[in-house]
Amino acid sequence: MPDGIVCCLVVGSVIVVTDLGELVLSPGERVRGVDVGSVMFSLDWAGEDYPGRLAAFVASRVRALGAESADIDTSVVDRAAETDPPVRRGDVPVRQLDQLSGVLADLRCTLMVWENGIDTYEVLVALTGESELTGLMHQGFPVRAWGSEPEVALVSLDCPDCSQMLVWELSADQTLADERCDCGAVLFDATGRPLPHVTLHD
Repeated sequence: MPDGIVCCLVVGSVIVVTDLGELVLSPGERVRGVDVGSVMFSLDWAGEDYPGRLAAFVASRVRALGAESADIDTSVVDRAAETDPPVRRGDVPVRQLDQLSGVLADLRCTLMVWENGIDTYEVLVALTGESELTGLMHQGFPVRAWGSEPEVALVSLDCPDCSQMLVWELSADQTLADERCDCGAVLFDATGRPLPHVTLHD
């Protein structure tokens, strides 16, 4: 497909877009050739290194996309974490993303995550109106709205023999039956279950 042409198919209230940049970049950023990766925020699964940066990032992206950015704040989650029963490590970022997703929905924006198989949340903000999105990809990995069911499952692991990181993207009808690493190590049994010596990434 030639540069600058976006394929957009509307089916009911679902939009299928093949160009992620059309949703997450401002018109000026698209003209300048800004890369989608430069408007992405990496949030460690265990929490923010510097509290408030996630909310500040989301507010800045909402402003860049031309939407109103009032009340984008995650401090309510941080305060609740101090008073609620102790949360497990990794719960606070999920609560922050849940809260931001709700705030953005009121601004006709969508909080999105790039599912590249690593243990950080790679966060994007898309200007979407009230429509749902499907079929979005970035560098070969899916991008989906936070809280939506994944269209495909990502399975990743480090080979127990050679330590190579392996990632598979599976649709609902696919399995990893008898899958091996390039080094020859057998990783899955005939039913697609990982062998006992294989540990999948969470």
